[in-house]
Amino acid sequence: MRVIAAVPFASVLDTFARAHPLDRAHEANTNDEAEEHIRNAELSLGSWRRVLLDRDDLLRVVLPWHLGEGGERELIPQSGLTVAEAAARLDAVARPDAAGGAYARTNPVCARKLDGLATAPFTPLFLSTRAVPGIDYAGLVVREGLIHLDGLHRALAWERAGRLTAGTRIEAFLAYEEGREHEEGREHEEGQEHSEGRGYEEGLAHQ
Repeated sequence: MRVIAAVPFASVLDTFARAHPLDRAHEANTNDEAEEHIRNAELSLGSWRRVLLDRDDLLRVVLPWHLGEGGERELIPQSGLTVAEAAARLDAVARPDAAGGAYARTNPVCARKLDGLATAPFTPLFLSTRAVPGIDYAGLVVREGLIHLDGLHRALAWERAGRLTAGTRIEAFLAYEEGREHEEGREHEEGQEHSEGRGYEEGLAHQ
């Protein structure tokens, strides 16, 4: 992970709001829930950085409890899964011969989100270095590292579509507590700009 710059919370919230408006028409618009997670991260941690993630970084992001958009199959248990683990689980249940039927049948709304995002522009993710308050995070076994706030469907869709190559860099906004950053192996390149991940201005419903 490469740190680009510290950013104020107002900028983080503005970036999220422009890409994920609360009133966007969508059959499963949960932007209000994602905004609550982001606000909880601000209250709990208080500092933000704009960072770039490579594929290895993204695969170890911990995803909180997710019921699969009200479908029959729970996608992420309350104990949490990494993006890598969740993608493997999806691959196992996506086949028509999978136990209980294909994921597209058991969880049609979630499956449509994943399919639609497979070719969508890379847009910023929102993460924290620690689990935030809320029922979705209460049962997480891994409570520190890279914890998801927003972008679950996008991360899974990009990985399953094979778009996260060795050279891919994904923009993210990371909440952290000043003085408790996890710096192991982190490159500090404050102020460096890049051209990836600029599609967020086009906006998608919370994915």
